Amino acid sequence: MRTTALSKVYPNGTRAVSNVSLTIAPNEFVSIIGSSGAGKSSLLRCINRLIRPTSGTLELFGTDITAVSGKQIRQVRQKVGMIFQQFHLVRRLTVLENVLVGRLRFNSSFYSHCCSIIRHFSKDEKEAAFECLQQVGIAHLAFQRADTLSGGQQQRVAIARALAQEPEIFLADEPIASLDPHSAEVVMDTLMEIHETRNIPVLVNLHHIDFATRYGKRIVGMRHGEVIHDVSPSALTDEMITEIYGARINEASGGFAECA
Repeated sequence: MRTTALSKVYPNGTRAVSNVSLTIAPNEFVSIIGSSGAGKSSLLRCINRLIRPTSGTLELFGTDITAVSGKQIRQVRQKVGMIFQQFHLVRRLTVLENVLVGRLRFNSSFYSHCCSIIRHFSKDEKEAAFECLQQVGIAHLAFQRADTLSGGQQQRVAIARALAQEPEIFLADEPIASLDPHSAEVVMDTLMEIHETRNIPVLVNLHHIDFATRYGKRIVGMRHGEVIHDVSPSALTDEMITEIYGARINEASGGFAECA
């Protein structure tokens, strides 16, 4: 994946992404850090073409997808696994049925969509969905309704649903922001396992510096829509963190205090 001088300006004039140039290799797990409004989410949405970049270029899977539309956009999104802070599950459906939604890329006909709506899935589709649930460690919950699960479990369902697409790249937008520390660690472990076992790149937006440096092989720091640091975790300094967040580190609490 490669972006060159990628920018996104919204109709109200907000410059969410500004001249971002990044190259992501298949063997990379990249943590993107920055304060709220730094442009992290907009960058991922540009990569997934949920929004169209204003300028610059975006290359995915060796193809320039900066200005694709219609059917081509759908084809791009089918290859990109993406999860969000909000889980976006169909709460009244079972865990398995939610994961099977991710298999729709392999059943594009009108008939297959209708069968999916009435929950008539093939044996092969169910087996593929079970494999995804096994990888994220919740196959035993396959027949529970999604709304009976904890937040961490629901996020793993969302990951399994994205896995069911058989993606070539995985994007995660603040996937642990609403989770307790243990659940957050489980989710991050799951993303790392996907990266290592499937050999696909993972880009994850995080507010938690400790998780970013523990899991990321590379740290990208954003501020005001720009990438201001791109370093290995061991090279990330307190001074860089201060610059990224516009805050000084409170050594007593381990948190941040706004700079005057």
